[in-house]
Amino acid sequence: MKYRKLGDLQVSEISFGTWAIGGAWGRVDERDALDGLAAAIDAGVNFFDTADVYGDGRSEELLAKATESRKHDIYIATKFCRAGDIHDPATYSEPSVRRYLEGSLRRPRRDFVDLYQIHGPPIDILRDGAVFEVLGKLQAEGKIRYYGVSVETVEEGLLCLRDPGVRALQVIYNVFRQKPEEELLPKAQAQGVGILARLPLASGLLTGKFTPDHRFEPDDHRSFNENGKQFNVGETFAGLGFAKGVELADKLRWIGEGRGNMTRAALRWILDNEAVTCAIPGFKNRRQVEDNLAAIDVPSFSAEERARLRRFYEDEVLPHIRGAY
Repeated sequence: MKYRKLGDLQVSEISFGTWAIGGAWGRVDERDALDGLAAAIDAGVNFFDTADVYGDGRSEELLAKATESRKHDIYIATKFCRAGDIHDPATYSEPSVRRYLEGSLRRPRRDFVDLYQIHGPPIDILRDGAVFEVLGKLQAEGKIRYYGVSVETVEEGLLCLRDPGVRALQVIYNVFRQKPEEELLPKAQAQGVGILARLPLASGLLTGKFTPDHRFEPDDHRSFNENGKQFNVGETFAGLGFAKGVELADKLRWIGEGRGNMTRAALRWILDNEAVTCAIPGFKNRRQVEDNLAAIDVPSFSAEERARLRRFYEDEVLPHIRGAY
């Protein structure tokens, strides 16, 4: 395992998100989830991203079981605000944030949160900035080590960088979503702000395993949020319609040549950007964990390959991305 800097921490460059094992990605057996977490930890993964709304706290509770004997070795990032009305300023008031934090300490059985993130707030909340004062107070009390924001757009990310206390930004960044590397990632790197690359496989499209006739389970958000009916469309298939996403992924099969498969190649492409602290793919079982971790050892992309992928993004992908970006 290789590690990169996040504040004073050294975190695994491939870490894992726990949305899939919490809920809204189809059925996941608890034994499979815990086995996957164990496989990751045994391989040297020391950082996991979660949220209070993933399975109504299920992901945080699974992390408690998986890390009980290694609390000081494993870092946890969690998020808040989506359990309330994200547009109501009261959701971000000190009493409200304290309540959210209490739950996210109790469920993972922690004394403090390593990285506490605002979970996709509206830009007006970020412009106001009062929530950062609340987070700074909690940090001074030792209840959180660092705080950051999970953003939907580059504009939101750049706005967050104005607050000197923001230590990490979580952004959608993958071969289909290259916009962050134009301005946001270089500025974050210059300021020493960590970047967590979420949805690195574009909800599975970049694994290359789907065909246009694939059907997802009813409780999988990929079946009910393809067009943004429940939350930002960008959180599903990187804002691409499923059929278009499959079509575009088929044109990228070449990236897996010499790199094992498309999954490993797609993760390698992200890790090749030094501004990225870690990629946080999801998983449902040990096999997926092990496949994702294999990306660490596959060849990097050449300058020519990256240029080819940039042209592909600009010419064939960007015109089809929907939603805030």
